[in-house]
Amino acid sequence: MGRTRAKAKKSAPIVTNSSQPSSSSATPALSALIDKLKSSSYSRVLARGDGSVNEKNQAREMMVDDARELFQTLLPPHPTAPTPPPPSAHLYLAQLSADPHTALKHYQAAIDILLTQLKGKAPSPIQEDEQDEGEDEVKSNIVRAYIGMVELWMDPEYDLCFDPAASSTCDLLLANALQIDPYNLEALQSLASVRLSQEKTEEALAALLTFPPSSPDAPPARDQALVAALPLSVRLARAKLLLECGAYHDALDVLENVLASDDTSVEGWYLMGWGWWLVAERRKEGGKVEGSEGLTWEDIARDSRDCLETCRTLHESQSDPDTPILEHVQELLGTLDALGILPSPVQDDEEGDGDGWEDASDDEDVEMS
Repeated sequence: MGRTRAKAKKSAPIVTNSSQPSSSSATPALSALIDKLKSSSYSRVLARGDGSVNEKNQAREMMVDDARELFQTLLPPHPTAPTPPPPSAHLYLAQLSADPHTALKHYQAAIDILLTQLKGKAPSPIQEDEQDEGEDEVKSNIVRAYIGMVELWMDPEYDLCFDPAASSTCDLLLANALQIDPYNLEALQSLASVRLSQEKTEEALAALLTFPPSSPDAPPARDQALVAALPLSVRLARAKLLLECGAYHDALDVLENVLASDDTSVEGWYLMGWGWWLVAERRKEGGKVEGSEGLTWEDIARDSRDCLETCRTLHESQSDPDTPILEHVQELLGTLDALGILPSPVQDDEEGDGDGWEDASDDEDVEMS
């Protein structure tokens, strides 16, 4: 069941008002616990610019241990734990757990509590005029918990992904998530990832291109705006899935938005470079790609090279730990060298018509793969 995925392995829990612990003089508020972690000596070590790698790794491990202990105080059998316990505590503990089976139990516990809230069987502090907003927050937390469970089942670092029941379990979890919110973009994206692992590319692409129904007067770019509102890591994962599905134009649109938000993203420039590489490869073979009309495959390959060069520079300057990205970038740049595709020339403001570009001939027999 395991397959190559983007960096993020687990969905970050959403902590909202609907998932906060009830106020009690005997129970510390969740925000107070988080503030305590942020003010700890471990946080100060992590924030220092002169700390060694070993010091920071040790501080990080100790901070995680402390976080587990603090969040456990919000759950039974701790004497001060509220009833019912806050689902956010389970969501955080799922993220902090090193054991996937323990993490799955915390996710399921959070879902059970949130479903009870959704059915109106648990007391809620929200006012009547805030009911709709509170319900949306609860639904969002439920969906994210289901996605977190799917990611655990798909993670090749865990034995779960080799379980014969992994595929059917992911299908069931996502069916539950989409029953709660049929047009949740992150759930649909997770479904696409599962479908790709099942070698169902058309179904994966259909999931990625499914959006909430729109009114006739909705702006044409509404779907793009919905994607742009997703977290950066989710958009990067979405672009990668679109590339794997062969939807190069859609992937590059997402990546253009990503780099407009953060032009220092190593993964963003890598995926942009890889995307243009795939477009150039298709065009070289005589295929067509939306958005590349009027460009030769050499022009597109040069755009790919520029993005890959930027990625390599950022990777080195940021000391990015993702070695596989750098290795793939070096491999692609090596092939572009063999094809005679040089970087775009540095142009002055008033000049630079590109006369100095050197391209490979059409009969070049170096493969772009």
